[in-house]
Amino acid sequence: MSYLPNTNRYQKMEYRRCGNSGLLLPALSLGLWHNFGGIDNIANAREILHTAFDNGITHFDLANNYGPPAGSAELTFGELFKQDFKSYRDELLISTKAGWPMWDGPYGDWGSKKHLIASLDQSLKRMGIPYVDIFYHHRPDPNTPMEETMAALDLIVRHGKALYVGVSSYSPAETEKAYSILKNLGTPCVIHQPKYSMFERTVEKGLLDVLEVNGMGGIAFSPLAQGLLTNKYLNGIPENSRANAHRGNGAIEKDAITPENIEKVRQLNKMAEGRCQSLAQMALAWVLKDKRISSVIIGASKPEQVIDSVGCLQNSTFSEYELQLIDQILK
Repeated sequence: MSYLPNTNRYQKMEYRRCGNSGLLLPALSLGLWHNFGGIDNIANAREILHTAFDNGITHFDLANNYGPPAGSAELTFGELFKQDFKSYRDELLISTKAGWPMWDGPYGDWGSKKHLIASLDQSLKRMGIPYVDIFYHHRPDPNTPMEETMAALDLIVRHGKALYVGVSSYSPAETEKAYSILKNLGTPCVIHQPKYSMFERTVEKGLLDVLEVNGMGGIAFSPLAQGLLTNKYLNGIPENSRANAHRGNGAIEKDAITPENIEKVRQLNKMAEGRCQSLAQMALAWVLKDKRISSVIIGASKPEQVIDSVGCLQNSTFSEYELQLIDQILK
């Protein structure tokens, strides 16, 4: 049976401007980092994508190496796109990235023009689409001149293979430099994708200010600290958890699940209950409270998690007292 999206989907989501650009992002974006690989259940992946789009999540975030195995998330997405989403292409934002190890030899990694152009061509082929909406350099390359990396992003836009470009995991100084080079080339750097959660707040040490000054959007990955900021680990590590699965590729490290962290999570959970939210909803709302963050990227292993996450928009403001209490708990 062919997929027909919910006709009220746009009423369920808030859309935020990405920096000074014309681009609007849904407050929640769906990341395909996990659960869309060659080892995963494609029927479940399909249901997650349907649920996301039915709830106004128009942005699907990928990377060349998402899987496992690397590349398989893009293949899965390409198959489901062809089946269900092709006629909705102009309602979707599709992003991908390059910059982590992808294939053997000297050109399969980092930030050379050779790697970035080849990687995006492979990604487009796997997904069966002629262009992506956003293409990111996935991490800074200490050995390639940034001028070369940014020239590759500029070329990609000029060739029509991406509409917008951005960077991920760059420091404030690197972001400033990338922005400046791209501006001089005539292609704006519209977005930065940093790791940001209650447990990971490095972005507050200058990066958010750089985004604001330069009119760039921010989109946070791992806003739930790989699942730590959910009720999943309140009683230790469950059997079916990614922390137990030894899958690597961004699964939560067992050493993050310390008694000290679990105690913090318990206190935060109690606070979320007082706000009539799940802990995950409160954690997402907390990241979204900063207007410099255009969107947060959620992951989901089942459709219900998408619906729970979208519920964060029902109560997304915090009193000064609540913010102080959160800081106190996290100290």
